[in-house]
Parts: sequence; structure tokens; C-alpha cells
Amino acid sequence: MNLFERLYDEQENVKVQFIGFTTDEVRYDFGIVYTNMFFGKPLVICMQTGRSTLLSAEDVKDVKHLQNVFHIKTKQEAEDLASFFDETLPNLPLEPQY
Repeated sequence: MNLFERLYDEQENVKVQFIGFTTDEVRYDFGIVYTNMFFGKPLVICMQTGRSTLLSAEDVKDVKHLQNVFHIKTKQEAEDLASFFDETLPNLPLEPQY
């Protein structure tokens, strides 16, 4: 009996960047996994909460998305985080997914 249809099973060596920083109000600790999977979008993981998302430089412009994904309390904190990711994440052209 085959319960699962495997969609992919890939292994690769990846670059991982760990960054901790503070703003005037908040401390952040992130792990950023740069991979060829997921159409080149880095996997961004909040080391404090375990929340994660795939983010491109284009995604960072959506401050509401950052606020929702990382459960950020204020719009200003989300804008500060967006500014950080805008400087940190590569600006890669992304192919349409489907």
C-alpha cells in the first residue's frame, strides 16, 4: 500500500547565514538558508520563535506579510525588519512558479 507520492527528495550543500541584530525596540536572531530549491528564495528562520518563510527581495516589500509571518507587533518594527532584509537578501530575478 503506497500512502504517499514523493514529490521531491533532494540533497544539496547550502550556505547558511546566522544574523543577530537589534533595533531601538527589538532584538532579532535569524538563520537564512540560501538554496537552489524554492525558485531561489532563501528560507528565513526566526531563531527565537521558530517561525519561517521563503523570502525574496520582492517579498520584503510586503510589510504586512512580514508582520503576519513573524508575528510582529507594530508596523514600525515590520518596516525596520523589511529594511534589514532589503539590504541582506539577494535581488534575484524569479521565474514564475507555475
